[in-house]
Amino acid sequence: MDAYRGRSQTTKGIWIAHCVGIEPFTIAMDLEGTDGRERGEDDTTFEKQSALFALAIADVVLINMWCHDIGREQAANKPLLKTVFQVMMRLFSPRKTTLLFVIRDKTKTPLEYLEPILREDIQKIWNVVSKPAAHKDTPLSEFFNVEVTALSSYEEKEEQFKEQVAELRQRFFNSISPGGLAGDRQGVVPASGFSFSAQQIWKVIKENKDLDLPAHKVMVATVRCEEIANEKFCRLSSDADWLALEEAVQSGSVSGFGRKLSTILETYFSEYDSEAIYFDEGVRNAKRKQLESKALDLVHPAYLKLLGHLRFKSLEGFKSRLDQMLKEGEGFAASAHACTKSCMLEFDQGCADAAIRHTNWDASSVREKLQRDIDAHISSVLNAKLSELVARYEEKLRQSLSEPVESLLDAAERDTWASIRKLLTRQTENAVSEFSTAISSFELDQPSMESMLQGLRDYARNLVVKKAKEQAGKVLILMKDRFSTVFSHDSDLMPRVWTGKEDIKTITKDARSASLRLLAVMAAIRLEEKLDKIENILFSSLMEGTETSPDLLASSKWEEVPPENTLITPVQCKSLWRQFKAETEYIVTQAISAQEAYKRSNNWLPPPWAIAAMIILGFNEFMLLIRNPLYLMFLFVAYLISKAMWVKMDVPGQFEHGTLAGLISISSRFLPTVMNLLKQLAEEAQGHQTPEPPKQQPLVAIQSFRNQSQPNPTSSIPESSVSSNVSVSDSGPEFSNPNLNAEKKHKNS
Repeated sequence: MDAYRGRSQTTKGIWIAHCVGIEPFTIAMDLEGTDGRERGEDDTTFEKQSALFALAIADVVLINMWCHDIGREQAANKPLLKTVFQVMMRLFSPRKTTLLFVIRDKTKTPLEYLEPILREDIQKIWNVVSKPAAHKDTPLSEFFNVEVTALSSYEEKEEQFKEQVAELRQRFFNSISPGGLAGDRQGVVPASGFSFSAQQIWKVIKENKDLDLPAHKVMVATVRCEEIANEKFCRLSSDADWLALEEAVQSGSVSGFGRKLSTILETYFSEYDSEAIYFDEGVRNAKRKQLESKALDLVHPAYLKLLGHLRFKSLEGFKSRLDQMLKEGEGFAASAHACTKSCMLEFDQGCADAAIRHTNWDASSVREKLQRDIDAHISSVLNAKLSELVARYEEKLRQSLSEPVESLLDAAERDTWASIRKLLTRQTENAVSEFSTAISSFELDQPSMESMLQGLRDYARNLVVKKAKEQAGKVLILMKDRFSTVFSHDSDLMPRVWTGKEDIKTITKDARSASLRLLAVMAAIRLEEKLDKIENILFSSLMEGTETSPDLLASSKWEEVPPENTLITPVQCKSLWRQFKAETEYIVTQAISAQEAYKRSNNWLPPPWAIAAMIILGFNEFMLLIRNPLYLMFLFVAYLISKAMWVKMDVPGQFEHGTLAGLISISSRFLPTVMNLLKQLAEEAQGHQTPEPPKQQPLVAIQSFRNQSQPNPTSSIPESSVSSNVSVSDSGPEFSNPNLNAEKKHKNS
């Protein structure tokens, strides 16, 4: 640019520089002139490319025009204006650009006269430029703001030129303010994306493609906004506050989680907004949503973890509060409802505290799971409590029914089943009434309550049935015990003493009748008030004789008795009776033997014919004793000694066990008794008396019998045994059964 070295091209290509000292930040671009001789007359490619580049990037385009070219048809810069207007049509949605015409080397003609002429020439060029159909009638003002200024000649008026340039420079200060030189600022590229945007625009222009500024703007905004969003996301991922919050959530719930996390997210979202504010709004918002989505995906696991802690804490709190209220005696349903309400409220408050401002995350799924867990726990506790109550009242029924029913069945009277029905009804209704009151606090539905009450009634009935089956399983033992009781005891339940006056046949019949009545009671369950003929059939078939009605017991079921209520079938009754009679025959035989023993013990003197023989054959010896008194005295002394020996050795008592046993016992005691008697006589002769040893009580000979029964082929009734004792006293032989005596004492007590 040295005038003394000649005239040549001063700018080649496009130069870009920062305008120092101008606010806001402004960049100046110097483009190669359009009328230089270096590129030649026909080479307009770069001219159009540079013009298109300038219009696509610049907010203000300065066009130099020589003052003497204004008003001339063949002015030097008219081709430039045509080029500008033509390339403007290649920008599909161009933004409004300011065209600042700088009139160089201004003459004396005032600017106010030059400006209208220039504007008229510009309008003519706009009118003749071919335009797309969409912009055929579009005025120039829709695309350009036309401004005109003038500069004096630098060579002739250098100082004035510099002053005017300084004034022109001042117009670029605050150029983007409303009414400023920059004009329309819509759709501009932010400074952070300028370099990338300029490179991409020039690339498209060089490829001789149509330049779609809106698409280019979107492309630039997409690249830059994505870069900004990625940078913010990386910083969020490594943020110390977020990492500390995430670590804290792993170990338990965090108070203020939503507020703290919202603050962290808002920080990075705000930074994104501030950096991407000048990019395309649609792209900016889309990338912000992507940033939000990625950020929320990053923090969502921590949010779910916190909800899990809240759910677990609420559930544990529900369990502890419910247990505490139940221990304090509160009603179950009311306690469950109150605890559920408080725990769900606590969970909702925790969810509200954990909520993040930038999301609409729904915690309903976790809340529903918590509700299901609470309902499951309520159901579990309810079932446990109800099972406990049922077990308690079942045990109460067992205690109130088991032993009384067993006792009634053991007694086996004609009204046994009537008494059992009365007992069952009374105890069941008492238990059902108390149980109904106990479960009222659970607020069960009517069908469930009725089902539980019916279950309690069924349990009581089944308990009686089970006890009846147990007693029926040992009916043979009970029959033999009943027989022994009736046979071996009188009407006052005193043990019978078989003196020979008793009618054993009648007693045996009565005892068998009592046993058969017990069998009739045990044959079937009679919990319904229905009459049956079991007892009549048994007595007519077994007591009155089996020949008259042999077919009544030849059946596997009783008439008018359902099979499920049958305990012992008619065939089994017949078999049991046969076995019973076989096993009780020995008791009757023993009683008969006891009677005969009693008769023998009371008739131990010799027969009358022996006494008559003794008188006839001993007449001479008797007369000799009468004639000689010494013999008589000797016989008297011998009688006294014999009498003493008789008493001392208890000869009658020894022979109670049998002749052989008596002889052995007397022979073993004879010598000691004689020595003891002589010693007593000697001491009495000397005036001393030796204390007499206690008289030995007569030994009681115990004869016991045990009849082992064979298994019943028709029933599972266990074998039994019967024992009896025979003793001899001063009043005669006695027959007794020690087991029955013990039973009698037990009953008397």
